[in-house]
Amino acid sequence: MAGKLMHAVVYDRYGGGAPALKHVEIPVPAPKIGEVLLKLEATSLNPIEWHIQKGDFRPIMPRKFPYIPCTDVAGEVVGVGRGVKNFKLGDKVVALLSPLNGGGLAEYTTSQERLIVKRPSEVSAADGAGLLVAGLTALQVLTKFAGIELDGSYKTKNILITAASGGVGHYAVQLAKLGNAHVTATCGARNLDLVNNLGADEVLDYKTPEGAAMMSPSGRKYDAVVHCARSVPWSVFEPNLSENGKVIDITPSSSSMMTFVIKKLTFSKKHLVPLLMMVPKDENIAYLVRLVKEGKLKTLVDSKYALSKAEDAWTKSIDGHATGKIIVEP
Repeated sequence: MAGKLMHAVVYDRYGGGAPALKHVEIPVPAPKIGEVLLKLEATSLNPIEWHIQKGDFRPIMPRKFPYIPCTDVAGEVVGVGRGVKNFKLGDKVVALLSPLNGGGLAEYTTSQERLIVKRPSEVSAADGAGLLVAGLTALQVLTKFAGIELDGSYKTKNILITAASGGVGHYAVQLAKLGNAHVTATCGARNLDLVNNLGADEVLDYKTPEGAAMMSPSGRKYDAVVHCARSVPWSVFEPNLSENGKVIDITPSSSSMMTFVIKKLTFSKKHLVPLLMMVPKDENIAYLVRLVKEGKLKTLVDSKYALSKAEDAWTKSIDGHATGKIIVEP
């Protein structure tokens, strides 16, 4: 690959949204020690991408400009660096890139071996790329914070999932049902049947009075809320929580952080848990890939865009109404 150029999408400053994305020709990167070189087949967009662009994580991310955004990718191994033990040329894989360096909106990228998992033929590139940040977030929230055992061995819990047709939400519904939970879900009217088909026991249109109040039609109190939507105050959730119920907010705002502090200081049994960081592990990626292979988990693909149309994908993500995942294909 020495001397070969590739198409990539970059931005070189904070802000600007989709119009600030630039299409460039740059050298294909060479894998360093412990890295593999991937020819990309699919890249998934997550909301964190445009939050990074806005400067919400400055000065930590991006590490430097120009920056190639996106971290969730699937592709083929076409090069290996020294010390790589588990992958060879031709392997189909999914990989989670470091958000410090990005690299997903390109034809080729390098990835550390530790966050790469082989992708079986039953799992498409789009399915695999969609799993990473969104699927891992849903898995971490349910197992670490909501107390769900995904083998169904634990007692049934009552779970509310907001924005259940979105990236994290649609995985959370499916995983919660694997854990034998009773799932109430909220989404827009156009996606009611879709979320029901994912396995939700009760589905509410968030624009109706009942949906806005987050009340379970069966009158159940929620042991945990996986909160994937925006701008819902604590006062809406609190009456619907069980005695020790909790709200896990995957995109905590300043007001939710204040609620977290107040509940801690007052020793409230009902409390809010802000998800401050998703901790990726290769065994969890492999677990999700295996569920897809076995037909127990599926990725909903909202739309696919060519790399040359990355601006359109970016705009779609910022709009915030995607059903499932937005995929870019080189």
